[in-house]
Amino acid sequence: MIIHPILIALCAAITIFISSDVVAHDGSEIVKLNFEQTIPNLPGKSLVAVEVKYPPGAASLPHMHAKSAFIYAYVVSGAIESKVNDGEVRVYRAGESWSEPPGASHSISRNASKTKAAKLLAIFIVDSNDKELTKPAK
Repeated sequence: MIIHPILIALCAAITIFISSDVVAHDGSEIVKLNFEQTIPNLPGKSLVAVEVKYPPGAASLPHMHAKSAFIYAYVVSGAIESKVNDGEVRVYRAGESWSEPPGASHSISRNASKTKAAKLLAIFIVDSNDKELTKPAK
């Protein structure tokens, strides 16, 4: 049966894509898919977690998040400087977190240190068909 080998190849390609690091925006931060699952008791919604690694001094370009995405961000290591929508600029250290409303504008997202790396885990609750989690700000 020809469908079985095609499904195996498709699953292998998805696994390779998910397990590889993806450089985003300006290339200074590294974004990697950590987890993705539909939410069984919330039809049409998925939970997606991405790991964002910031080398010393690295930053993301200003960006917007999906209009359907509610985000919980947790600093795993180091310190992240962040500004969401019209909020204040804040530095979050390892163990600290914040949330972002759907359609948030993220004008500042960067490593607060020029000498130490930082890592962030961003957890999205998003419409399952909304595949573009971030896009450059206009």
